[in-house]
Amino acid sequence: MKVNIYYGGRGLVDDPTLYVINKIQTVLEELNVSVTRYNLYEMKNTITTLSQTVADADGVVLATTVEWIGMGGYMQTLLDSCWLYADKSKVSSTYMFPVVMARTYGEREIVVALNNSWEIIGGRTGNALSAYVDDTTDFEFNSEYNEIIERYAENIYRTVSKKTSSLPSSSNTIKTNLIKDVVNYTPQESEQLSKYASDDTFVRTQKEDIESLASIYKELLNDQEQGGDDYYIDAFRNNIVASNRERASYMLMISDKDKSIVIDVNGVNLSVEFGENNNADVIGKLSKETFDQIVNGKMTFHRAFMTGDMTAKGNFRVLRMLDEIFNFG
Repeated sequence: MKVNIYYGGRGLVDDPTLYVINKIQTVLEELNVSVTRYNLYEMKNTITTLSQTVADADGVVLATTVEWIGMGGYMQTLLDSCWLYADKSKVSSTYMFPVVMARTYGEREIVVALNNSWEIIGGRTGNALSAYVDDTTDFEFNSEYNEIIERYAENIYRTVSKKTSSLPSSSNTIKTNLIKDVVNYTPQESEQLSKYASDDTFVRTQKEDIESLASIYKELLNDQEQGGDDYYIDAFRNNIVASNRERASYMLMISDKDKSIVIDVNGVNLSVEFGENNNADVIGKLSKETFDQIVNGKMTFHRAFMTGDMTAKGNFRVLRMLDEIFNFG
């Protein structure tokens, strides 16, 4: 038999819930039950992965402390994870036992909330243990209270081992209706999703990928508005200076595109097209932003090279000729 205890409090020294679950764990272990304890406050970034451990247990104890109102964020996150990622076919046979200690009003309301949540998730509910504790020391040394806690732990053992049945509730009907609108993941998919959801590095990488894709699509949209690929070729063809020129060849790589522009000059003949010429007299590389500044007359090729906005290799005298061949003013 395997029982998991999930503690949703803050781990304070005087938290009465800690004393109660320690007592329950001791009794269960004396009954040869395998008990695993999860302190949710120590697992802030991995709580969503615990849905798989819940599904693998025969019984779970959901223990939390009411410090001002409600069950607290850690326990709510665990329940959210179970609803989203847990294998419902396994959870359906898992018993849940609420343990709620309160330093203020509201322990019974939290018990009801835990029971309702677990039934909607699809699991079975057992008896609850709840109490208002004003002084933790008096509570711990009260023999009657200790006896009640021990009997409760023994009841957990009996309920799980005998697989005690219970009458149906309206929560089961609600669960059936809600499940229809929920994506049914395989156990493997559920495990992967739960791990990814809690992986800060993965989430950050996903955001960066989305931003990168958005930038690419924005770039494509701008290209289309400017005429697509023809924009790069027409920018040269429409600004040629008519004169007799010496022979030269260029290959310009636009870093934001996966194509290169090849320019061949031979006297009065000049061609501009997409392609590759690794033997060109000048091979240059520049960003689309720099390219736009040049074709809009705000910068020259020579200035772009001198300021580092364009890198180039080859015959630099031939590079200066680009500003003479094309007039972007």
